[in-house]
Amino acid sequence: MTDTTTSAAAPVAPASLADPRVLVPLGLFALYVIWGSTYLGIRYALESYPPFLLAGIRFLGAGVVLFAFLRMRGVALPTARQWRNAAITGILLLGVGNGLVCFAEQRVSSGVAAVAVASMPLFAAVFSGLYGERPTRRETIGLIIGFFGVIVLNLGSGLSGSRIGAIALLVAAMSWAFGATWSRRQDMPAGPMNTAAQMLCASVAMLIVGFASGEQLPAHPTARATAALVYLAIFGSIIAFSAFLYVLKHARPALATSYAYVNPPVAVLFGVLLANESVGPYDLAGMAIILLGVGAITLARQRR
Repeated sequence: MTDTTTSAAAPVAPASLADPRVLVPLGLFALYVIWGSTYLGIRYALESYPPFLLAGIRFLGAGVVLFAFLRMRGVALPTARQWRNAAITGILLLGVGNGLVCFAEQRVSSGVAAVAVASMPLFAAVFSGLYGERPTRRETIGLIIGFFGVIVLNLGSGLSGSRIGAIALLVAAMSWAFGATWSRRQDMPAGPMNTAAQMLCASVAMLIVGFASGEQLPAHPTARATAALVYLAIFGSIIAFSAFLYVLKHARPALATSYAYVNPPVAVLFGVLLANESVGPYDLAGMAIILLGVGAITLARQRR
């Protein structure tokens, strides 16, 4: 007689650390917290480093370290097609996307930059629609809620900016959204090599733009600016960008880009803790609405 009771009661194996059900939430946590802090990190680094050279040095250092590590572990080199796709994606995401954020933060505060970049998921939804991947109704509601929260957050910030800075941030958000959407349908390097290749290609482009525009490396950078640059390279580039590419591959675009709604309140919190910035009722209300939008997007993905 077979023991059907034992078979029915057999425990379900727990998810391994390599399971997307584990890594996607961890990746989102890294995107929410680390990338939220990088806006203040860029502000500190700009005390000594010019914007495009800052982006170039950041991604060159991180790219070289990650590429060398992967090669030592025997990871294969990308193919010629993969190098080309990584160069296009890296320039769109890191070159134009992050480079223009550094450029804009010379003229606008880190909070304004975080709020402006929060419009990126809206552009991502538009570009995804061009490929026939439209957001669901629940995801659209989450995007609208999140965008409304960004507006409320901006009402209480009291931050000022320039027209050039605003245009730069808008172009940065559009470039990042298109690069993320386009890369999902291309033959990209596998795993972390994708991150390394994109950072190397973007760093070359940023260094060329920086030197061509007359930027110069600082002779005596401050310790805080250099520490911020190292933080941006290790945490903001290697760890968080690798997490972004992983989440982008294993989750729907609306969830992968939801970090843009969480980054503004995180940036404000870091400003309060480290830069003595004040938080008013509009700021608190905006944070709550933004997190509500992220929750709606997450639930929509689980239902789908």
